[in-house]
Amino acid sequence: MPDKVVTRFAPSPTGYLHIGGARTALFNWLYAKHTGGTMLLRIEDTDRERSTDAATAAILDGLSWLGLTWDGEPVSQFERAPRHREVAEELVRTGKAYYCYATPAELEAMRESARAKGLPPRYDGRWRDRDPSEAPPGAKGVIRIKAPTDGETVVHDRVQGDVRFPNKDLDDFIILRSDGNPTYMHAVVVDDHDMGITHIIRGDDHLTNAARQTVIYQAMGWEVPSMSHIPLIHGADGAKLSKRHGALGVEAYRAMGYLPEALLNYLARLGWSHGDDEIMSIADMIAWFDIGDVNKGAARFDFAKLEALNGVHMRRMNDTALLDIFVATLPYLEGGPAIAARLDDGRRAQLLAALPGLKERAKTLVELVEGAAFLFVERPLPVDEKAAALLSGEARAILQGAHAALAMVSDWSAASAEAAIRDYAQAGGHKLGAVAQPLRAALTGKSTSPGVFDVLAVLGREESLARIADQID
Repeated sequence: MPDKVVTRFAPSPTGYLHIGGARTALFNWLYAKHTGGTMLLRIEDTDRERSTDAATAAILDGLSWLGLTWDGEPVSQFERAPRHREVAEELVRTGKAYYCYATPAELEAMRESARAKGLPPRYDGRWRDRDPSEAPPGAKGVIRIKAPTDGETVVHDRVQGDVRFPNKDLDDFIILRSDGNPTYMHAVVVDDHDMGITHIIRGDDHLTNAARQTVIYQAMGWEVPSMSHIPLIHGADGAKLSKRHGALGVEAYRAMGYLPEALLNYLARLGWSHGDDEIMSIADMIAWFDIGDVNKGAARFDFAKLEALNGVHMRRMNDTALLDIFVATLPYLEGGPAIAARLDDGRRAQLLAALPGLKERAKTLVELVEGAAFLFVERPLPVDEKAAALLSGEARAILQGAHAALAMVSDWSAASAEAAIRDYAQAGGHKLGAVAQPLRAALTGKSTSPGVFDVLAVLGREESLARIADQID
């Protein structure tokens, strides 16, 4: 292994940071952290038609939200085009590449001929040994690499094993277009070499590119980095991941209320494992991760598993830390901005006090918003249909007695409120649930909430008694 591991994440800014890209970034980041190396970021923005500044910003924002930090400034591939040209021309000078002046009509005829024979389309090398002086006047040629014509190119892959490509299938592919712009295949090699990348970790849809890129490395006499091509993510049904499966941008997962740490834990487990460990902290993942342990087979994305895992991370998290993440995420959550607008110091303290009960019932931060809503509503409370059913008939009389019992409590706490309600229920011959259910409905406007005595403690004496009185009158 080199003295220092340098990995890279190299997204194309043609859209958001999707979930497969996030996992690729995570594996690069974990391997760099595990080995004490660095991860660099390169924006592959050579496709000028489709690359946008908004997409670049969304990718950087997504990585930052996940906590996948990179070293140094992001590199723009487009801005490095002069260097890509320089290397292509150097390959021509050393006889490893050549100018090709084949016309579009000639190339189409080659494709037709190959199709007729049932072969894949290949360039036939007609300019490989011709002198550029034979070029038609004014023609601008492309630069093609001289690929080896016999034997095979071997990609030594730490996930897929040794993958062999017959050289006759590689053909003399283009590295510089006639307008002077590099092809993706060429730009990637020059950038990875110049950035000192020692380990390339990317999706296995790039595996066939790896053979062609190896040809360029060898033509330049450069060392080929260690390659690891990780399997793509599939949906729960085994089909390639699409929007309906969850191939969304990471910002969508933030809006759905997932914690960054839980999402990273879930993504790490898609194609990689450490014994039977399902729940991992970031520190665990860094300590345990090795790229050689990644599976060859495609992993399946399962929302139910992600949600369950998120619930575990929420329950394990320190309440103050969870509150900080919750408050920071409110602007992105459905119903969150309304809570954020009313979150003064008093309500923040109430929310912190309510968190132990709230997080037991929630699997996402969106469910936490729903659970915490009772703290932020103005009296008189809106009461939903199920809660209204709990407040009808005899329930109001029971509620009146509960109000009287609670009004006698001076040292207000969950324990003292519970003692008062239990005494009242016993004295009146009521089951505890017959008193607690209408109480919950009066206090929260809903039929489900954290424990009703915890709710009383969090709301405080004055607000609790006032909310109950609203439902008696």
